[in-house]
Amino acid sequence: MTHPEPQAEHREIESLEEFDRVVSRGSLAGFRVQSVDLTQRTSVLLSADTDRAVFLGCPMEPAAAAKVRADGALVFPPVPDLPFDPYRGRLYTADELFAGLDGGYAATADALAYDWFQRTRADGDVFASMLRSIHDDALSDALDELLADARVVGVMGGHAMGRGTEAYAGAARLGRALTRAGFTVATGGGPGAMEAANLGAYAAPHSDEMLEDALQLLAKAPSFMPSVTDWAQAAFEVRARWPQGAGSVGIPTWFYGHEPPNAFAGHIAKYFANATREDGLLARCDAGVVFLPGAAGTVQEIFDNATPNYYGSRGEPTPMVLVDRAHWTGHLPTWPLLRSLARGRAMESRIALVDSVEDVPQALLRLGAGA
Repeated sequence: MTHPEPQAEHREIESLEEFDRVVSRGSLAGFRVQSVDLTQRTSVLLSADTDRAVFLGCPMEPAAAAKVRADGALVFPPVPDLPFDPYRGRLYTADELFAGLDGGYAATADALAYDWFQRTRADGDVFASMLRSIHDDALSDALDELLADARVVGVMGGHAMGRGTEAYAGAARLGRALTRAGFTVATGGGPGAMEAANLGAYAAPHSDEMLEDALQLLAKAPSFMPSVTDWAQAAFEVRARWPQGAGSVGIPTWFYGHEPPNAFAGHIAKYFANATREDGLLARCDAGVVFLPGAAGTVQEIFDNATPNYYGSRGEPTPMVLVDRAHWTGHLPTWPLLRSLARGRAMESRIALVDSVEDVPQALLRLGAGA
C-alpha cells in the first residue's frame, strides 16, 4: 500500500511524542525524523511503513535500522564522540549550553563545542566541515519554525558594553519596551549590548523594579573577562530570583570563541559559520533593526542590512534605527553615508537616527515596523 507524501511543513518529527502521534496513523513514509532516540521503538519500526523516510541522527537497534533501510529509508546514524548534535531539531537553551558550569566554564557544553571547532578547523577535515554545515542548517530550520508568525526586531551593538553602565541599562530598557510592544527581540546572542537587550526582553513580564534590581545584581560581574564563569553565574542568579521571563532570540557564533552566549535569550541559535549567522540574523528581522553604539562589527551589520534594503533583494525595505547621534555622526560617521545611499530610494523613508533608546519604539512605528 502506498501513502501520499506528507506536506513539507508537516513532515518533520522532532520529538518522541511527535513520532508516536504520527506512527499511530500507520505510516512514517516520507517523514524526516530528527535526533529522536528510537531505541525503545523497535517493534514499531519493524511494523511501520518507512518508505522514503529519512532518519537523521536517531539511535535505533540494529534490527530496526536494517529493516527501515530495506524499506527504502535513508539512515544517517548518530556521530560518536561529538560535543554537539549536528541533526538537532530544536534551538539551544542557555541551560543546555551552560551545562557543567558548576565545574567552571571550560567544562560546559558551549566551551567543549568551541574546543572541537578550533581543533577541526585547524586540520581542515572535510568530515568535520560537513558536520558543521549540517548543524547550522538544522538550526536555521528550527529558527524559521520558531519565528514563522513573529514580528522580529533586531538589536545590534557592541560586546564591550559593560554591565553597570548607563548604556547597558538603556539597552535593557529598550529590550523590555520592544517586548511589551509585542515584538520579538533578536540579538547576536553574546555579551554587552546583546545581553542587555535579551535581559530587557526577559524582564518584560515583571515589574519595572525587577529590572533595576537585576541590573544591580549583574553589575557585580561587569564583564565576561576575566571570568566567564562568574559572569554567567550572575545571570543565572537573576534568572533563579525572577523566573518565568519572556522569551527572546539570541544568535551567537562559535567563530568568536572569546564571546560566550548570554543566559537571557530564551531561544539560542548558535552557529559555527559566522557569515551564515550574520546574514540569517538580519534577514529574519522583518520588523526592523536597531543599531546601538558599537565598533567595527556593528558598522558591518549596518551595511549588511542596508544592502538588501538598497537593492530590494528581500522585498520591501525594513526599518533601520541608529541610536546616539553623536556616535553615528561624529565618532563613527556612518549615518551620513547611510543617508546618502538611501536618497531617492524606497529605503529613504525606512531609516532614522535618534538620540536615545527611549526614542526607538516610536521611531520603529513611524517607519512602519508595526505594519
